Amino acid sequence: MTSVDDLVKLVRDYNPKANEDRLRDAYAFGMDMHEGQFRHSGEPYFTHPIAVAAILTEQRLDDATIITALLHDTIEDTKASYEEVGRRFGEEVAMLVDGVTKLTNLQLSSRETKQAENFRKLFMAMSKDLRVILVKLADRLHNMRTIRAMRPEKQAIKARETMDIYAPLAGRMGMQWMREELEDLAFKVLNPEGRQSIIRRFVTLQRETGDVIHRITGDMRVEFDKAGLEAEVFGRAKKPYSIWRKMQEKDQGFSRLSDIYGFRVITTSEEDAYRTLGVIHQRWRAVPGRFKDYISQPKANGYRSIHTTVSGRDGKRVEVQIRTRQMHDVAESGVAAHWSYRDGVRTENPFAVDPAKWIASLTEQFDAEEDHDEFLEAVKLEMYSDQVFCFTPKGDVTNLPKGATPIDFAYAIHTRIGHACVGAKVDGIRVPLWTRLRNGQSVEIITAEGQTPQVSWLEIAKTGKARTAIRRALREADRARFVKLGQELARSAFEHVQKKATDKALETAARALRLSDVHELLARLGAAVITAHDVVQAVYPELVPQEGDEISPRRAVIGLEPGQSFYRAACCEPLPGQRIIGITSRGKGVEVHAADCAKLIDYEDQLDRWVDVHWHSGTHPAAYGTTLELTIGNDAGVLGRVCTLIGEKKANISNLEFVDRKPDFYRLMINVEMRDVGQLHSLILMLEAESDVAAVTRYRDKSAAS
Repeated sequence: MTSVDDLVKLVRDYNPKANEDRLRDAYAFGMDMHEGQFRHSGEPYFTHPIAVAAILTEQRLDDATIITALLHDTIEDTKASYEEVGRRFGEEVAMLVDGVTKLTNLQLSSRETKQAENFRKLFMAMSKDLRVILVKLADRLHNMRTIRAMRPEKQAIKARETMDIYAPLAGRMGMQWMREELEDLAFKVLNPEGRQSIIRRFVTLQRETGDVIHRITGDMRVEFDKAGLEAEVFGRAKKPYSIWRKMQEKDQGFSRLSDIYGFRVITTSEEDAYRTLGVIHQRWRAVPGRFKDYISQPKANGYRSIHTTVSGRDGKRVEVQIRTRQMHDVAESGVAAHWSYRDGVRTENPFAVDPAKWIASLTEQFDAEEDHDEFLEAVKLEMYSDQVFCFTPKGDVTNLPKGATPIDFAYAIHTRIGHACVGAKVDGIRVPLWTRLRNGQSVEIITAEGQTPQVSWLEIAKTGKARTAIRRALREADRARFVKLGQELARSAFEHVQKKATDKALETAARALRLSDVHELLARLGAAVITAHDVVQAVYPELVPQEGDEISPRRAVIGLEPGQSFYRAACCEPLPGQRIIGITSRGKGVEVHAADCAKLIDYEDQLDRWVDVHWHSGTHPAAYGTTLELTIGNDAGVLGRVCTLIGEKKANISNLEFVDRKPDFYRLMINVEMRDVGQLHSLILMLEAESDVAAVTRYRDKSAAS
């Protein structure tokens, strides 16, 4: 276990002005609070907070963050309170400790809570103070380093959570070293055989080729000396998981995978970085399409570096990253560089990103996303993205994730441009909207007045911002359509009880149903979230037929065993008055089919499941849904007249869906709640007599009957 003296030394090595007394006090307080607690491995529990603090000293973080690491489990797991921590170590530390506690309590792997909802809360916690997530990431890293002490099933849960959430989050924050280690530790749990296979192949490769890293770094130093360049050179083999992912992405075996070595060159100035690039390209052949200049076009998290891939010794591809010392500090610490110390003072690193702006840019586009699963999808798309840089016709640069399309480019410029997009030109040539953009291309978006987002765009768009904007626009368009449909349904339902759907009546219904306004009421009615029956009953309960002498749907079928329930088959939707057959269904009761249902053929060799049943002969309520397929003229008022005719037949419309729209005709499905088959036949005859109704049939679900 790291002693307090060792920890203080680690901090004072990069920050001689650190408050040693506060660090020692936090160490003593944490040790006292965790006295008698032990980890799964049997070690004293306080070894964990100390290890988390030590990890954060590698990032040269401020005193408050280091103290938070030492105390991060005290409020949750000990008798310590928020007030006590605040009184002893200050409000800043108390808030940070409380933030880490809340993150821990999110239980991101919980089956009871959607992962996307927890992700949203995680981002909200980050937005208050990013140091909270820095401590949490260090906490997760140490837990993954010591995960073998956990039960196998617990290991798998934590490893999957790490791979899905914490590793990409660390990468998005610019802490690439942490992302790689978290991924590899999770990979070791989730696919130990795959990881061992990579390691064995790598050892074999080293045995065959010798120490490639030592030879190439030596060659580079010789070339830099010749050019009079002062630069540090480091080489390394990529992590097993990184190699595994490349194999999966490129669908290649290990023997065909070339760029498994990475080299880093750190120069004294930006000018030397570009001179270094020239020296490398003169000495080794550059691989086409593998050059990225993140110095002139930095990543959103502040990352700056030149990336190139060259063919080294024996034709082996190697990746080279070139950057200055300040750029390297940001590349190692990412957003955490904002709090880093060097030589006793907070680093005034011009490349460090303002954490508040960074988290705002990351979360802004998701704030309006109502669907949590869509939110999670958008977050992951942004986190896992690499970048391409494209130009507007005016020469402005737009950063997009790898695989982005002109649709993403349009929405990156402005949501209004995205909505109105009808086409695109790339380098002056008209291209389809699904075209994948590449680095350095010039993109011109063609717009048209009256254009609206299409559902198919969701398959084309790759960025979270574009997909969120498209979904929102589609929802708003659907809402307008649902409001219009709701107006027709409400009018028909009120006329059914000889009343009018006035604004006052609808406002009364909205209040009774605890909805915000009439628009919300009509939208929900049109979307079949509520029924017209609900709306009318909310205003005129005395006019809506009650059960009374009618046959309850629960006892509408005769021939069942005592306690046995039934449900109507979706394939044929039998109505009272039709001849019916019952089929026993294990655990669900009896499925009732119309006697002429094609589905019954499937049960011809299972006669023991057939039940002789029939409908009760009494009066049934209009509670049995059946679907009508109509083809109607595309003229003003036709749909309204159809709804009126249905209302005149004392039937309720529970849902309506357009399935085909042509310039002259609409084809739609209407789900109508009927009393019996006689009422249905009467309604069909009346609709057939309507001149604007070209065809009307009772719909049977062929897929359910197959």
